Amino acid sequence: MKIAVVGGGPAGMYFSLLMKKHEPRHEVTVYEQNPAGATYGWGVVFSDVALSFLKQADEAFFKKFTASHERCDYMEIVHDGVHVQLRNNHFSRVARIELLRVLREECIEAGVEFIFDARIDDVAQLGEPDLIVAADGGKSAVRTQFAQHFKPSFEQRRNMFAWYGTRQLFHPVSLIFRQTEHGVFIAHSYQYSKDLSTFLVEVDPDTWRRAGLDTLSDEESRRYCEQVFQPELGANGLMSNRSIWFSANIVSNEKWSHRNIVLLGDALRTVHFSLGSGTRMAMQDAIALYEAFLACGDDLPAAFAAFEHARRTSSADFQAAAARSLDWYENVQEKMAMDPVSFAYDYMRRTGRVSHEDLRQRDPEFVARYEALGGMAAGTPAH
Repeated sequence: MKIAVVGGGPAGMYFSLLMKKHEPRHEVTVYEQNPAGATYGWGVVFSDVALSFLKQADEAFFKKFTASHERCDYMEIVHDGVHVQLRNNHFSRVARIELLRVLREECIEAGVEFIFDARIDDVAQLGEPDLIVAADGGKSAVRTQFAQHFKPSFEQRRNMFAWYGTRQLFHPVSLIFRQTEHGVFIAHSYQYSKDLSTFLVEVDPDTWRRAGLDTLSDEESRRYCEQVFQPELGANGLMSNRSIWFSANIVSNEKWSHRNIVLLGDALRTVHFSLGSGTRMAMQDAIALYEAFLACGDDLPAAFAAFEHARRTSSADFQAAAARSLDWYENVQEKMAMDPVSFAYDYMRRTGRVSHEDLRQRDPEFVARYEALGGMAAGTPAH
């Protein structure tokens, strides 16, 4: 098959790699709108569950992919200045630019062709490939071109975000909740290399405006956030990389394919980063689409149907969990009066996917602390 992949992110490249390694005769070309090596953002995080899917799909790539990851087996919730540790929450972190580099090098070694600085606004630019994979992100131009067929829907969420980096090393994934005179500021932080951490700042829109962040320059916003989180940042400041304020736009699609075109990754569905699953979902999409072609050969309609059958339910489940997580963050002000342990417990239960007994099995010491405070009693049925 002649395969055109629009978008050189994790979804597009991983699908390209799997297809080319399985059948070297496939002509696979990745069209990426940015220059080679360009990336925005800082680090990405994977749970151990997410990595297990990659290991099953291609163990050789998995070993190369995880070689430089930073790992930790617990996370921390920082509330009212108190650090509450949550054990047996395994996370692996890597720089986004490193993730893309490893994928790109593996693709090139397998024989995938790359065309950079190539924005595809019309699929006619691609010639006549047998298969077009639209993996061009949440603002997908291919999806926009055929919007009447894919029927996308968009939900703009309330909270505002700015994505920074810092040289302060947050070994565990750390969620910091800081009450200020203007409202609650939240930091999502984690070390992803030997000397850098991601530091994503989140505020509700009212707090954002009361703090004057709607009128401050990017540099002034950065300094303001440094002051808010100075106790955690210490002598290290925040670093900007196009760190402008934005709000989450949640994307879903009624139809997943059209003619010889199939959506993949964020073009298909976005999952909010409060679940830390966007890259995981993108790469699982790539695996599922590859396995669909493995089962169906060059029969595109059958492969598209198999892909959708494999991923539609899990996609909807993740988006539902992400919506509940977003609701929790958007209403966190009403929870700030909780003691730190109860607050951390409430956080862990926010999506409805983790029961009391799940938490007990994962971290019995933490659950015992919660129960000692008068929380859900031992033996209470899980919810």
